[in-house]
Amino acid sequence: MRSALGWLILIPALAAAQDPLAEPGFVHFYNLEFEEALAAFHAEAAQLPDSADAYNHIAQTILYREMFRSGALESQLVTGTNPFLRRAKMNPSAADDKFFNDAIAHAMELAGARLKTNPNDAPALYAMGVSYGLRSNYNFLVHKAWVDALHDATSARKAHHRATEAAPGFTDAFLVQGLYDYIVGSLPLHWRTLGLLAGFRGNRERGIESLKLVAEKGRANRADAAILLCAIYRRERRAQDAIPYLDDLIRRFPRNFLLRLELVQMYGDLGDKAKALEVLSQLDQLKRSGVAGFDQLPEEKVRYTRGNLLFWYNDLDAALNDMKAVTAKAETLDLNTGVYAWLRLGQIYDLKNQHEQALAAYRETMRYAPASEAAREARDFMASPYKR
Repeated sequence: MRSALGWLILIPALAAAQDPLAEPGFVHFYNLEFEEALAAFHAEAAQLPDSADAYNHIAQTILYREMFRSGALESQLVTGTNPFLRRAKMNPSAADDKFFNDAIAHAMELAGARLKTNPNDAPALYAMGVSYGLRSNYNFLVHKAWVDALHDATSARKAHHRATEAAPGFTDAFLVQGLYDYIVGSLPLHWRTLGLLAGFRGNRERGIESLKLVAEKGRANRADAAILLCAIYRRERRAQDAIPYLDDLIRRFPRNFLLRLELVQMYGDLGDKAKALEVLSQLDQLKRSGVAGFDQLPEEKVRYTRGNLLFWYNDLDAALNDMKAVTAKAETLDLNTGVYAWLRLGQIYDLKNQHEQALAAYRETMRYAPASEAAREARDFMASPYKR
């Protein structure tokens, strides 16, 4: 989704329940209701104080809530040639930072105690791998500590590899291994030669096949695998392969509006403008009708998605109207939506041969998020107007 959803951002939620739909915490989690999910997982930890999984659930919810706030759960953020090393830093509160780190430390302590008794305890190995994976995400997104993040991601893969060796039928544990395979296979050569990888080169197609296995035969991680496949298929320009997964996810998690926004992107990538606009119209109607879950979807997010779609289809006047409306309220939006709305506005003006107006939009892009990739692009367009 996660899109959308840095390279380690793709390490998933990793639910431990047999079916996420059967657990109230995960019903809320996959429907983007993170406050309710966190309350449910705190209750789970109170009932099961010796469960490493329960504390992993708390940590994952804190992390994904922050990712959601920053607009980091959308596949458009993982579709470039090498987007895995260009993620904007997030800034969680000091309280959230402490809650996350305390939960991870406690989960690792509980899993480690079980592994001292039985080094081949597959559920404990799995829980330990989840902790490493979540901390890997956090190291990358919050601290921008790439080497530490890679080290933790490697530890997550190794722990889950040991889990599947101890219990070959533990299909869910193939998710991190498949994801790691895909990510490492997508990294630049100089990253793949790091000593931390210990000669592991990764394999993109093998990684995708592992994720498909989990999506089809896993129990706890079917939804995570499907979400990851959607993001990866968009990055691989295989949007048609993502649509069946998205349709099923929308059926299962109807209050998750990001899934519908992803569907718009997929149809747009396929060149089906009419279908993309149809999904957007449905989304807009759900919000205007007050359907549960859609109250937290800003109207400007819908307009940004439509304006961005129309921009790529060269429907510049309609795209301009949408982007002007979005940038008028950019300060209320997540960082990624806001900064790219300003960039798109400048690009639209350039395509309309109105470079003076474009310059003003590019300046706002750089002011809004100075360290972002969008700001770097805007600097280039200041000197040389954007061309299709």
